[in-house]
Amino acid sequence: MYKYNKKRFYIDKIINTRFSLFLFLIIVLFTILFFKISSVMLVQNKKYKKELSKLSYSEVYGTSTPRGRIYDRNYNIIVDNKSVKTIIYKKRKGTSDAEMIRVAGIVSSHLDLDYSKLTDRSKREYYCAKNRDICNKLITSKEREKVNQRKLTNNDLYELKLKRIDSNSLNFSDEEARVAYLYYLMNKGYTYESKIIKVDASDEEYAFISENNEELSGFNTQIDWERVYPYGDTFKTILGNVSTTTQGLPSENKDYYLKKGYSLNDRVGLSYIEKEYESYLKGDKSLYRVVNSHETKLIKEGCRGKDIVLSIDIHLQQEVERILREQIARAKTEPNTEYYDHSSVIIQDPKTGEILAMSSQRLVNGEFVDNTSSLLTSPITPGSVVKGASMLVGYNNGAVKIGEKMLDECVKVAGVPEKCSSVKTLGVIDDITALAKSSNVYQFKIAIRVNGQEYRRGMRLNFNQKAFDTYRSMYHSFGLGVKTGIDLPIESTGYTSKDKSAGNLLDFVMGQYETYTPIQLSQYITTIANGGERLVPHLLKEVHSSSSTDKIGDLEFKVEKKVLNKIDTKEEYMNRVKQGFIAVMNSSGGYGVGYMDRSIKPAGKTGTSQSFIDTDGNGIIDTETITSSFIGYAPYDNPKMSIMVTSPNSSQPNSRYNYASLVTYRISGEVSKKYTEMYGS
Repeated sequence: MYKYNKKRFYIDKIINTRFSLFLFLIIVLFTILFFKISSVMLVQNKKYKKELSKLSYSEVYGTSTPRGRIYDRNYNIIVDNKSVKTIIYKKRKGTSDAEMIRVAGIVSSHLDLDYSKLTDRSKREYYCAKNRDICNKLITSKEREKVNQRKLTNNDLYELKLKRIDSNSLNFSDEEARVAYLYYLMNKGYTYESKIIKVDASDEEYAFISENNEELSGFNTQIDWERVYPYGDTFKTILGNVSTTTQGLPSENKDYYLKKGYSLNDRVGLSYIEKEYESYLKGDKSLYRVVNSHETKLIKEGCRGKDIVLSIDIHLQQEVERILREQIARAKTEPNTEYYDHSSVIIQDPKTGEILAMSSQRLVNGEFVDNTSSLLTSPITPGSVVKGASMLVGYNNGAVKIGEKMLDECVKVAGVPEKCSSVKTLGVIDDITALAKSSNVYQFKIAIRVNGQEYRRGMRLNFNQKAFDTYRSMYHSFGLGVKTGIDLPIESTGYTSKDKSAGNLLDFVMGQYETYTPIQLSQYITTIANGGERLVPHLLKEVHSSSSTDKIGDLEFKVEKKVLNKIDTKEEYMNRVKQGFIAVMNSSGGYGVGYMDRSIKPAGKTGTSQSFIDTDGNGIIDTETITSSFIGYAPYDNPKMSIMVTSPNSSQPNSRYNYASLVTYRISGEVSKKYTEMYGS
């Protein structure tokens, strides 16, 4: 008995000890839990409330705020905003579909809306909302049971309802169609968003909604904005377009914009400057917190977008466009211009790459249309203007020496028709005269040396890919055949030939082998003008902060010149080419004399080239034409401006008229004269 009690004593002791330990552990855990809860509730209360707030509420943006203004280089406003009367709708909490339809019926008779945009689906959704009981009968009990079984969703049932509505029930009257379209606009987008019902409402429409907004549940008015252009259509193509409220986000980039906080009906830049600088120009929208599905709370007030200043001089731009239209119209009265319809001009600052003016005007059925986008996308055969780059290839590769004289004669190589400089040979000439009088033969003989051969009449010209690559590399370093980097969202590179006929090398060196865009030609001449720096041509000059007044905001940053590369050549070679370009414009017999007034010390190069077009629209090239071009800069000892002029298909060879229009000559003379009047020599 004693042993049993003793054993029992030890067992109880063990149990009590374990129980005590367990009890102690519970007390410790509860103590830790108490302090943790106290910390959460008292010490870190604000932190966790903030975290809970983030989980409980979403943030949304308000309606679009006005975009930033666009100025020219002299701070003239060229794109502004104007206020417009706008009718909006925001669904109030607890508003039923029946109430929305009732209000839509009242409002639709007072608004002029284009209900032709009403789609079949919108009709079905309206019918289903108005005839809920009828549409509910379109779903079988078995289909409803599948929802309980999670084989179908309620959304699946809704889609089935819409699909099964009898099409005869959708033959709405005009009045019913107006109501249905307005109902669609009232439901477009998220519930908590304000919907734009109509922009630029009439005074009567605006007054009706304003005076009755309390009775018209959810309808209201506000002052919105739209773009205006104080200088009309001048430069408008390159300024670009902004989407309308009804158009909203472009479908191809919708997801991109939605991720950046845009709403479906927000306006965005669709093209050129408005698109390129969307991030600056777009306004900062007001930010709201969604309290529930119908209510929001303002967190941050919105503001207008930033202002940008372009390098363009809008008054010079106006003059360039005027001169182009006048000279194109004049040329069309001349013989042998049947296929000519447009010319183009670009003026740049060769020290910075800034574009001062750029325009292309096209005559279509007696009316002028802006064709400026073609400066970036429509390549031409340049002709002899490229001979500056060709000459540098010769110098760099030891194929010609400075001052070397050659005989300008008609060149004949095997398998290629005889090639000459012009209607007559020029005799013995040096490199300067070769540029001044645009000798093709001088370039041919240099190219044959670059190809690893020496010219002799009737010789066979070997194909040498390295020779092509050598010339093409030099051309690319000037921007010919590669993208210039201009700050616009679209640019093409021109056409690069893959024809490996050896004789094409001779066409290459005189600008008859590949095609380049006008903006590439402009970058090429600015590179020569500044001594060899290839600069990015750009339109943006400055960005200014948003201003709440009519004055421009504070300067945020100024665009500096950007050097893409420097021409790989000796300074003496570049200077020699520049001397040749001076001779083109100023020496006796120089082919560029008169293209720019000598008083402003011009330098430059003319070019004519064979072009081929499809005249009957059947996709087959059938007619040869002549394209005339000019590139130049002034003054040659301290260049302040460069100019590029092209006139594709300005005449036609072998026609019954022995006449070539001087339209490029006249345009370059008039434009450079106007520049000098405005900026001085």
